[in-house]
Amino acid sequence: MIVKPTADSLMKAAREAQKGGKIPPVHLWNPEFCGDLDMEIRRDGTWFYMGTPIGRHALVKLFSSILKLEDGQYFLVTPVEKVGIRVVDKPFVAVDIEAAGAGAEQVISFTTNVEDTVIAGPEHPIRVVRDEEGEPSPYVMVRAGMEALIDRKSFYRLVDLGESHDVDGTDWFGVWSQGTFFPIIPVADLDG
Repeated sequence: MIVKPTADSLMKAAREAQKGGKIPPVHLWNPEFCGDLDMEIRRDGTWFYMGTPIGRHALVKLFSSILKLEDGQYFLVTPVEKVGIRVVDKPFVAVDIEAAGAGAEQVISFTTNVEDTVIAGPEHPIRVVRDEEGEPSPYVMVRAGMEALIDRKSFYRLVDLGESHDVDGTDWFGVWSQGTFFPIIPVADLDG
């Protein structure tokens, strides 16, 4: 049977799979590829369907629960459907940050635009990519290989928690969480 996926069929399957408010086991689902859906997640975390922003947060959250990353491509999957979608940067945006403790004992948690909460550490590393002009793009791992772009206000708060630490003989400015140091920028590259 050939399945013709639509946003409505994906929404229905996601609701059925989302029992008890838990994220469905998309890692166990490997249906045949059904084609691409005209859906895009922009860098600011806004989801678009057929060129129009999806305004209902509950719907975005539902779709995000069936999101899967395979070989660098993003898909919405159900037990019987797998459709490709476009993601401009990362599928999630970290919109809030909380920290407790200090130094290596510090624990930093992030909340995303779709209400995932993760604690930075070995399972959820923080990384910062700098473009040619040196502009940082900070990320934190959320789930199943998918990252969240850390929004500007949260990144500023993250930087406020930073300190210098030696990493393989180089002094880095970065942050600790769950006993792991996450480098942000070499101390030598800091302005004034």
